[in-house]
Amino acid sequence: MILGNAQPVPFEPRRSTGIDSVEALRLLGSVSFGRIVFTQQALPTIRPVNHVLADGDIVIRTHAGAALTTRTRQARDLGVVVAYEADDIDPDTHLGWSVVVTGYARLITDPEELARYQALLRPWAEQTMDYAVRIRPDLVTGIRLTAPGA
Repeated sequence: MILGNAQPVPFEPRRSTGIDSVEALRLLGSVSFGRIVFTQQALPTIRPVNHVLADGDIVIRTHAGAALTTRTRQARDLGVVVAYEADDIDPDTHLGWSVVVTGYARLITDPEELARYQALLRPWAEQTMDYAVRIRPDLVTGIRLTAPGA
């Protein structure tokens, strides 16, 4: 019995292998969608966002009322600790990869730099996104899911 939209699990389990940080960032840069994880009222919060990889940093756009904007605006020099996850896993075969980056997020305040990212990164939501946040990766991990014997 399959519930909801769940797909049957392939008969053979998938092999999980680690991906080095250089390859993990390359893979992350090959997709435009991910999830940012940060704390809000001392609890983990996850938001889906689109991103661009720029000079090894992850950049996302945000708006004035967003919790992440508020958190990064209130942060000291280091910024706010966040995690960022992106993946490309086939829903039918369950093959693909997943990358998690942990680092510090800071608001981009330089007007020229902000304008550059506003031109590069188009928001998906119908909302004014006047802010951008940069995540500097400190820890980059990834896994690749492959078929047994591949």
